[in-house]
Amino acid sequence: MQTHEIRKRFLDHFVKAGHTEVPSASVILDDPNLLFVNAGMVQFVPFFLGQRSAPWDRATSVQKCIRTPDIEEVGITTRHNTFFQMAGNFSFGDYFKRGAIALAWDLLTNSVDEGGYGFDPEKLWATVYLDDDEAADLWREIANLPVERIQRRGMADNYWSMGIPGPCGPSSEIYYDRGPEYGIEGGPEANEDRYIEIWNLVFMQNERGAGTSKENFEILGPLPRQNIDTGMGVERVACLLQGVDNVYETDLVRPVIDLVASIAPRGYGVGNHDDDVRYRIIADHSRTAAIIIGDGVSPGNDGRGYVLRRLLRRVIRSAKLLGIDTPIVAQLMATVRDAMGPSYPELVTDFDRINRIAVAEETAFNRTLEAGSRLFDEAAEITKASGATVIAGNSAFTLHDTYGFPIDLTLEMASEAGLSVDEAGFRALMNEQRQRAKADAAARKHAHADLTAYRELVDAGPTEFTGFDELTSQATILGIFVDGKRVPVVAHGGEGETPDRVEIVLDRTPLYAESGGQIADIGSLSGTGGAAKAQVTDVQKIAKTLFVHRVNVESGEFVEGDTVTAEVDPKWRHGATQGHSGTHMVHAALRQILGPNAVQAGSLNRPGYLRFDFNWQGPLSDAQRDEIEIVANEAVEADYPVNTMYTKLEKAKAMGAMALFGEAYPEDVRLVEIGGPFSLELCGGTHVHNSAQIGPITLLGESSVGSGVRRVEAYTGLDSFKHLAKERALLAGLASSLKVPSEEVPARVATLVDRLKVAEKEIERMRRSTAASAASNAAAGAELVGKVRVVAQRMPVQTTAGDLRSLVGDIRGKLGNEPAVVALIAQGDNDAVPYVISVNAAAQDLGLRANDLIRTLASTVDGRGGGKADLAQGSGKDPTGIDAALDALRADIARS
Repeated sequence: MQTHEIRKRFLDHFVKAGHTEVPSASVILDDPNLLFVNAGMVQFVPFFLGQRSAPWDRATSVQKCIRTPDIEEVGITTRHNTFFQMAGNFSFGDYFKRGAIALAWDLLTNSVDEGGYGFDPEKLWATVYLDDDEAADLWREIANLPVERIQRRGMADNYWSMGIPGPCGPSSEIYYDRGPEYGIEGGPEANEDRYIEIWNLVFMQNERGAGTSKENFEILGPLPRQNIDTGMGVERVACLLQGVDNVYETDLVRPVIDLVASIAPRGYGVGNHDDDVRYRIIADHSRTAAIIIGDGVSPGNDGRGYVLRRLLRRVIRSAKLLGIDTPIVAQLMATVRDAMGPSYPELVTDFDRINRIAVAEETAFNRTLEAGSRLFDEAAEITKASGATVIAGNSAFTLHDTYGFPIDLTLEMASEAGLSVDEAGFRALMNEQRQRAKADAAARKHAHADLTAYRELVDAGPTEFTGFDELTSQATILGIFVDGKRVPVVAHGGEGETPDRVEIVLDRTPLYAESGGQIADIGSLSGTGGAAKAQVTDVQKIAKTLFVHRVNVESGEFVEGDTVTAEVDPKWRHGATQGHSGTHMVHAALRQILGPNAVQAGSLNRPGYLRFDFNWQGPLSDAQRDEIEIVANEAVEADYPVNTMYTKLEKAKAMGAMALFGEAYPEDVRLVEIGGPFSLELCGGTHVHNSAQIGPITLLGESSVGSGVRRVEAYTGLDSFKHLAKERALLAGLASSLKVPSEEVPARVATLVDRLKVAEKEIERMRRSTAASAASNAAAGAELVGKVRVVAQRMPVQTTAGDLRSLVGDIRGKLGNEPAVVALIAQGDNDAVPYVISVNAAAQDLGLRANDLIRTLASTVDGRGGGKADLAQGSGKDPTGIDAALDALRADIARS
């Protein structure tokens, strides 16, 4: 049975049983505890926590999940995957243990003709929590499972929680016996390779407190109602129904392995374990990367972007270790698209963008590998020169951590060079880094914000937003909150006291709540008669539906149930609409100039200003920036009407409307159209009525905000005019200073810059000439210290470290083959003290070493340094110790 069919049968089974099918959420969810969605129930957490009432009693979904903590285990075992699909059914205060067990058993054991999976009931086992007699009895009653096939296990295995305070409860897991060829008998307790878990039924009935592990936490008491949360591993079921040993052999993963095998010089499954691991890494990480990019992530150096970068680099590295020297990522992405597309159509419709981002990372990493190879060669040379055969662990760690050079390649290249690597030292440093990362993650992990105080208002229905049609609205106060607690009344603190900062929820409001990149409106609330007044400083959404007004109470009192007048600051709103509509203009201009791959990756707009992030590789040229600004302003001048309409999401997409990646949209969406086909976007923000009201758009600059993501910033309206006026004043000032017309300023500045460069080169030439002359004089005046000719010289001020390295070579060459030591030191910029020591072979035969002598100089000028026996260098911080350092050096040489 194909994986797509397994998914369909699961959803059909539960929809037939009265469940609402809920689409998979993006793997990027607004949750402070999660980098990626890692379980099927994550999008339902607010319902389980009681923060919101679920819109359905029963739901079912197949959720995209990503887990990366065990990334190093991927491929080594066949149990770890970074991407998997979790099929689940959920009950919110409806059925409980009996219903969950019966529904799961029916789907697993019903025949294929009846819509089930057709598993042999005699091969299924169940586990329950230690004291859950009810679940054990239900398994005997519903499934006729004998007592010996129902095992009881402790909290580590059969008690579920999110790992933080919140809902929890005992669970019951379903296992399939794969037979004696996979291990000893005795059920899941004896062998989880033979008895493979396929489904976990969580009976969510309690609330847990804080704790430090899966087993160490307090049960605070029962939840207000009992819920069901189950998770069936689609890939594991596919393994069993397709008769293969592991997920890598299933229909959605094996095609990637077959592709790689058709390219690599060494095959898969031919007895080389290390190569098989590499094949599996490529297969697993390729599809995970495609899913992550599809949901809007680009490679970066932290957070989700870093995870994506690491996945792609492990793919590329593994391919190279298999002997593949040509680019492969584009073929991998195409194979993933073809395999996964039927379940995830966005991989097909958005393939060009996904492929472009992945291939760009491959190109960048190949350059990294080239640089890393050069650095490795240096480390190998130093190792051999010292007579050692083991590359230091800290060198391998630096290659890995700073330059992204994989340890696998370091090991392989070391072997080719007749060397080994201090793996223990490398692993120790990696472990230290990992522990620091874990400590940092633990410090940032916390319980979900307690929003239960707002739940009654959330359940009552959404706030009516009137701001599209009016700036002033009459409204009723539904709730007042101080420090997150609901109160019946709030009043001004009195004369001279700081006004109370409170939150007020209205049944309707014209004030826009921050969302979609547009910051919130500011305005005011006033009571009947005008005695009560409050300034609205911010508006935020709770549960995406409830508008919460953060206010400073200036006079009087506000009472729950009172009627108030809510008013938007008109000047603020005018500027905000200019900024937001200007963002749409810039987005449309970008796509017109750069093409459809310039897709939005985020935005921020406030009165008179906009910031727009988009997917693109490399900086824009000056010509492209000018064209974008021209196209956007031509659309402004065209005075296009701005039209809005509400329609179905699928219809809007069919019309070509742009949406933001990673954003979850409802079935009914708002479409903003400016100038017909010029700009068509899904948007819930406020806009001008005609494009001319935006005013001029002035691009301020363009920059990188991460791999494959660029940012443009611009002013609109009066802010744009003010910026241009300031630029005009600056130009006029330059023209006056240079005594040329304004239009000649660029040419005159270019001429001055050229002259400055010529002057700087001449100064540099003179400085080098002076230093060389001093070096020649120094060689001529070499002193004899014992048996060694010594040049220990303070060089002219601002002689650079590079100059010193060059000069010591010249001087040493002029001293012939007699034992000689050359030590040059200078006072550089900001009181830095660079120094270099060179010791020729004859002096080394007397026991002198540059890397030993360098410490004498360093200790006297508060510095540090190092190097080899023939050449060492360093830098200090105390120029007052230069003369003493040279004297100490002579004394050291005299004692040798």
